[in-house]
Amino acid sequence: MSPEKVRSVVLAGLSGGSGKSVVTVGLVAALKNRGHDVVPFKKGPDYIDAGWMSKAAGQPCFNLDPYLMPPDAVVSTFQSHLHGNSYAIVEGNRGMYDGVNAAGDFSTGELALLLDLPVLLVVNCAKTTRTVAALVLGCQAFDPRIRFAGVILNQIATSRHESVIRLAMERYTDLPVLGVMPRLKHDIFPMRHLGVTPHQEYSNATEAVATLAALTETHFDLDAVCIEMKAVVPMPPPPVSRRKTASAMLTIGVLRDAAFQFYYEENLEALRAGGARLILIDALCSRELPPGLDALYIGGGFPETSAPQLADNAAFRQSVYTEVEAGLPVYAECGGLIFLGRSIILRDREYSLAGVFPVTFTIAEKPQAHGYSTFIVRRANSFYPVGMRIKGHEFRYSVVKQWAGDTEDLVLEMERGTGFTDGRDGLVKNNVLALYTHVLASGTPQWAEGLIAAARRYHHGETAGFQAG
Repeated sequence: MSPEKVRSVVLAGLSGGSGKSVVTVGLVAALKNRGHDVVPFKKGPDYIDAGWMSKAAGQPCFNLDPYLMPPDAVVSTFQSHLHGNSYAIVEGNRGMYDGVNAAGDFSTGELALLLDLPVLLVVNCAKTTRTVAALVLGCQAFDPRIRFAGVILNQIATSRHESVIRLAMERYTDLPVLGVMPRLKHDIFPMRHLGVTPHQEYSNATEAVATLAALTETHFDLDAVCIEMKAVVPMPPPPVSRRKTASAMLTIGVLRDAAFQFYYEENLEALRAGGARLILIDALCSRELPPGLDALYIGGGFPETSAPQLADNAAFRQSVYTEVEAGLPVYAECGGLIFLGRSIILRDREYSLAGVFPVTFTIAEKPQAHGYSTFIVRRANSFYPVGMRIKGHEFRYSVVKQWAGDTEDLVLEMERGTGFTDGRDGLVKNNVLALYTHVLASGTPQWAEGLIAAARRYHHGETAGFQAG
């Protein structure tokens, strides 16, 4: 019996802020409401939009990042997660042809070509009419290799506004208008620093997704959108293998709550594939780390928005500190790094944190680092071999306000990006590595291998670590 084909499309825009996320979440939710299984993908690096897509789909969203991942990993990540779904929706980022350079390397357009998928173009029509047709023509002519499925008109103010644009599109282009998203009186996604508020922190997240699904069902020709998608044959699921007993006994804790939300699903999958059992831990409510952990993974997020709760939960903070002193391997990135500091100052008030590192943080009004990064491992640590070069990305407003440490003790040298300070990243204590850089396991398999290896050593009683940072 041949596998069922999965209808797939890439959503792209003319720029960041074009409304791709609103349209994508609405499309995913509307298809799900019709009874279909929809697997979402986000062109990375991204956590927040991916979280909203996951919320709409009712299943994890996976990142496809041509900068952090080699081409074969992008294709295999896409293909391997299609099985069992009817639709696969890929949301791009920034403008369709925006990459890391003037050649457009690693752009959404390049991703669509790599996956051999058509593009549904989202156009912000605020304060414009006929020019929309010119913009669409430009996108079509810019790279003739790309096949466009059609156009979604966003920010439509009135029926006349829509009518003029539709007539211009019919007269000057050969692309169909497959839907419109009306201008809303209020942002459907609440905004704050770093952009959209994560769905985990928004009490009306379910209602927001339902609203977008209803708007999509009402204002899109959903059947036509589905017809224009490409039917893709999914890769068969891998055979179930029996893991070694020693690996299967490993237990890794993951702080996952309102404060720590930024996790690539691929990273968690890679740890499970390596034989780890993951235990999700709420740092805001748990009184201590669960017994029997072989390692702890603390991802990014917004610890600053939960600083009072983290500070009030002194027992949990002490539990983390005690386990670090006992040699527990801990991998902490960005928000996790902040949590392991001494304190964070917000609006002239200081909140205590885990106290593993002598660092006080604060939050700036402007981004301190935002974009791709690369580091080289220069000193010994529990997770990466010395000399390894790793790609990642940074995403933060936090500032190192005070640090009683030595730059030379930071184990990672930033080849590209900001890092912790003075072109370095990576604080080390015992079996802890804390860094600002986020790493994607599907692009760097050594990430999961290093964490699994550290957990295995600790499981077998090897607690000696490194003293630095």
